[in-house]
Amino acid sequence: MQEVKIGSSLNLYSGVRGIAVKILNRVDRTDAYLDKLLEIEIKNSELSSKDKALLFEIVHGVIRWLGKIDWILNGFYKGQFSKCIPNVKNSMRVALYQILFLDKIPNHAAVNESVEFVKKLQGEKSANLTNAVLRNIIRNQQGIRYPNREEDLVGYLSAFHSHPSWMVKRWINRFGEEDTEQLLVANNKRPSHTIRVNNIKTNVNELKSLLTSVELGFTQSKYFDEYFQLNQLTNITSWEYFQKGYFTIQDESTGFSCKALDPKPGMKILDLCAAPGGKSAFLADMMNNEGQIIALDKFESRLELFNRNIERLGITNVKTVAIDAMKFNEKDFDGVLADVPCSGLGTLTKKPDIKWKKDFGDIRKLNKVQLGLLTKACSLVKVGGTVVYSTCTIEPEENIKIVKQFLDNNDNFELVSLKDQFSEELIDENGCVQTLPHKHKIDGAFVAKLIRKS
Repeated sequence: MQEVKIGSSLNLYSGVRGIAVKILNRVDRTDAYLDKLLEIEIKNSELSSKDKALLFEIVHGVIRWLGKIDWILNGFYKGQFSKCIPNVKNSMRVALYQILFLDKIPNHAAVNESVEFVKKLQGEKSANLTNAVLRNIIRNQQGIRYPNREEDLVGYLSAFHSHPSWMVKRWINRFGEEDTEQLLVANNKRPSHTIRVNNIKTNVNELKSLLTSVELGFTQSKYFDEYFQLNQLTNITSWEYFQKGYFTIQDESTGFSCKALDPKPGMKILDLCAAPGGKSAFLADMMNNEGQIIALDKFESRLELFNRNIERLGITNVKTVAIDAMKFNEKDFDGVLADVPCSGLGTLTKKPDIKWKKDFGDIRKLNKVQLGLLTKACSLVKVGGTVVYSTCTIEPEENIKIVKQFLDNNDNFELVSLKDQFSEELIDENGCVQTLPHKHKIDGAFVAKLIRKS
């Protein structure tokens, strides 16, 4: 049976669950990223704030727990679940996510909604199948079996904690069983909003007072005073003080690269891979809006968004240039930030689809680009200047191995230990920052600081 064409039947995919299935169908068959699809749907829908939050919860939840959900469905579905009609497959996934993880939605309601949706799109036969599979799972929920942990540790952790087996195997070899399981658990936590105060417009104490005045609960971040973690997900961007530029949404892990670069007012700084602009904004803040930051991105469209954001924040010392970083040749910068494209495996809490879209081959493919960008950054900094290399991944092939490969061929640069700048618990054996979600309760990020000697 043919899947109904999405574009021609928007009314068929109505309501939170319908839109969720529509997004999941697209994630299944395209390279599009989850957040982009969600953003488009939320912008074009007439859902209430409450329903938008539920849509985010369901779609993110299904993708986060996809491995576990599919393991269970495979056990109850007669035949190959992976070959099931997309509308039916994703409708079952949505219902099962609600059954397993959302206490406020009764099981029978989740099943009925799924069955009615499938009946509308695929007919009576598919609806009966959906009903039978889901009700069978509910009846046998306490007896669901996973691979035997003693006999197949990778299989068990992969199915139970919903991560691809190649990733689990890698991490067991590197971190050991206990730390790997803690990392998997941390990756599956619901994301939180972290905001950074913009000192160009306000200060830490004023922002604290404003958050308290509107009963937005928060915790001051552990590593930097400028960051606050909000106690609940909320539509923070509609708050007037966001529009006024008092703060920006930014994970605390992104602050390490900016702090490592340590720019001073009046300096000339280059942000080599700048969009969407969060790091340039923090650098401008640290420089009191003085001196100059050149921010590069090869896509004009990404810089439009970037420019709107720095305008909102009142930043005037950033100049954006639409160019491929490898073709940029202006030299003699005091500092260069090379926050390079990476696998993003440190950000699975916020971007759960990455774990299903990447494999080890993708990490290898990025290495040439990463080394090229670090080499480029180092060619543009002046003698005595600083280059910071950073990623949002926890994989050594993208991190310290790139830095060491560069240093092996460039003895006019040296790696500087960051132990005097940051808490000891963040520093690895090479003197670089390496944050881990299960240990530091923030995204996984890597930061290396190099100085040009001659």
